[in-house]
Amino acid sequence: MKKISHCILRPKNPLKLLSQQEVSGLATSNKDTMRLFRNCALAILNTDSEDDDAAQVFSSFADFDIQVISQSRGLTLEIYNAPAQAFVGGEMISGIHAHLFSALRDIVYTDFIINEASELVFDSSDSITDAVFRILRNAEIVRGDVQPNMVVCWGGHSIPRHEYDYSKEVGYRLGLRGLDIITGCGIGAMKGPMKGAAVGHAKQQIKTGRYIGISEPGIIASESPNAIVNELSIMPDIEKRLEAFVRLAHSIIVFPGGVGTIEEILYLLSILMHPLNEQKIPLILAGPNACKAYFDELESFLVATLGRQVKDYYQIITGDPIAVATQAKLDVETSHQHRKEKQEAYYFNWQLAIDYALQKPFIPSHDNMASLALHSQLPPHQIATNMRAAFSGIVTGNVKEFGQQQIAEHGPYALHGDQQILSAMDKLLKSLVRDKRMKIVEQSEQYTPCYTLHVSK
Repeated sequence: MKKISHCILRPKNPLKLLSQQEVSGLATSNKDTMRLFRNCALAILNTDSEDDDAAQVFSSFADFDIQVISQSRGLTLEIYNAPAQAFVGGEMISGIHAHLFSALRDIVYTDFIINEASELVFDSSDSITDAVFRILRNAEIVRGDVQPNMVVCWGGHSIPRHEYDYSKEVGYRLGLRGLDIITGCGIGAMKGPMKGAAVGHAKQQIKTGRYIGISEPGIIASESPNAIVNELSIMPDIEKRLEAFVRLAHSIIVFPGGVGTIEEILYLLSILMHPLNEQKIPLILAGPNACKAYFDELESFLVATLGRQVKDYYQIITGDPIAVATQAKLDVETSHQHRKEKQEAYYFNWQLAIDYALQKPFIPSHDNMASLALHSQLPPHQIATNMRAAFSGIVTGNVKEFGQQQIAEHGPYALHGDQQILSAMDKLLKSLVRDKRMKIVEQSEQYTPCYTLHVSK
């Protein structure tokens, strides 16, 4: 594993969003904050590496260190034993350089305003939405002078080449139509649309294309920002990350993926099916013709658990990237007109009702997973909320450090619910295992479930 033993970095642009008080606070910040920043920094420096297993990355670079040095004119970063692929000719790649300071900005800002300035609280739905807005505004992702053109793209991290190529072709067609891209910032179906859109923007001579990556500390090691991302924001947790996506989006496209992708779909459907939400966020499920069986399986699961009315909230388009982009462009124009008529903000969807249960962090302990109400008599949006938490727990058990430790110490999570819901979940999860979508593993490896399903009596 090649490493760069030492380097010193200064912001290429003034880090104007950090005050002297914030800078000095960071230099003496608590160990948890610095550990969080170290882990995020290592993940960013590991961009484009083939090794995307978080535990393996941390093990291979156990001697990696990053120090924040406070100076009167700002700060510098002093880095030891960094991954060599982040450098060219002894100089750090500019995009990675920028991402490091973006991570510093977000982690410091969030920690400072919560713990030092006491300006943010997370004890109500409104306060969480306000916090999400402030973090995005501080990162200059929320802009009041930009017309609606934000297409959120979700999908798998580890996907076959033909699915990646399809997502890139869709991105190209979106770029030709002047649309900007927001993703989870990783590789696979997150990198493809951005890469394609960059070519589309270049052909249209659009020099202001936005390729926004939104991550969170728990997942960033396995989804390091790809090289196309030119605006990065690291939200405090997965729930605020998901809310940021939804409130920024003017249209959402979902490509095939694994458990994390299903979690995102359930999160969005819980919002769309909420009785207080009359407006719709356009949702397109898209993939090559070879993925028709995937979407059939997904739709079967959604109908079995949420009812046939769920089909009103999305459309499936396979094998036709131009049709996907054309529909997304139409959806964006419809969103534009709706917000203009209702005098709603273009840049942030304040009016969308999101239940507190979707906003507060779900900690996938064994007790919390076992207590999830997976019962068909609940309203559909609540079923979607609870299933989203279950799938979030499975993601955690599969790839996140906390979940892997939980499973190692206490065994698989136990999920309890109705036969109807658990049977549908079991069928979908088995299809993801069969198609190697459950976890980032070598083809020869056998997936060991981090969960068990138990029908309630």
